[in-house]
Amino acid sequence: METLYFKHHDFLFFSFIMELGKALNLSHNTMATGAVYYQRFYMFHTFTDFPRFVGATSCLFLAGKAEETPKKCRDLVKTVRQLTNDKQFATFGTDPREEIMVIERVLLQTIKFDLQVEHPYASIIKFARSLKGDQAKLQKMVQMSWTFVNDSLCTTLSLQWEPEIIAIAVMYLAAKLSKFEVKDWAGRTSYHRHWWDQFVQDLETTELEEICHQVLDLYTQPVTATKEAAESPPPGANPKGEIMEKLYVIILFFTSFLFCSCSHAYQVNKTKGDIRSCINSFISHSNTFW
Repeated sequence: METLYFKHHDFLFFSFIMELGKALNLSHNTMATGAVYYQRFYMFHTFTDFPRFVGATSCLFLAGKAEETPKKCRDLVKTVRQLTNDKQFATFGTDPREEIMVIERVLLQTIKFDLQVEHPYASIIKFARSLKGDQAKLQKMVQMSWTFVNDSLCTTLSLQWEPEIIAIAVMYLAAKLSKFEVKDWAGRTSYHRHWWDQFVQDLETTELEEICHQVLDLYTQPVTATKEAAESPPPGANPKGEIMEKLYVIILFFTSFLFCSCSHAYQVNKTKGDIRSCINSFISHSNTFW
């Protein structure tokens, strides 16, 4: 139940970032970058130490600068006040502007001043151009893929996988759901088993399906307006689900850096898969200690 709770609130705060970004007329790329900053930030910090509404606002504030669509801090505060209820806005303290800028500095240190974020959108367009078939069905598949990427921003997929692999996974899922069968593609050779082999070699369908399941899980979560959201986290909540999920993601995150020098994508993905199995085994055995 705890894990379901935290997943639901990830969706809630992703929705808050998007709602705030739209109210400020920010570009979609800026909102997506803010969502990724949010995931990176709370991978290392707790919701108790840094209230999530303030953290989400600070992430969008920094994303605006990184994507060259900056907004004044006072404009963010004014808009947040309109979108939140009294209890939620109280987490910003007596000086909301100062609180946002303080967390922004902590955020910069947390992400090691690495502001660049690559999103799967460009890869979707690139990959789609290589596919052959009914253009109307192809366009529908691309639109569905785009939607899946948008929704995936409230998961930790951006921390677990490269944007190219996420793009392939959501296109794989969209093709299944839209019944678009990929029979041929540009640059096809006898060595290609799948259309994505020309972009990422040795990427198995089991790995794609793992990503697809994480995306589909989102649609079981109820949609709640920001002002009507429950307190996050609730008083006395057991943080086990949050801690174990963070442990899972942190190990995967550092695995990506550890093996970034590998020359073949297969080695990277295979290693990640092996470590996932180890982590899942560790989590299942550690449940007895909680």
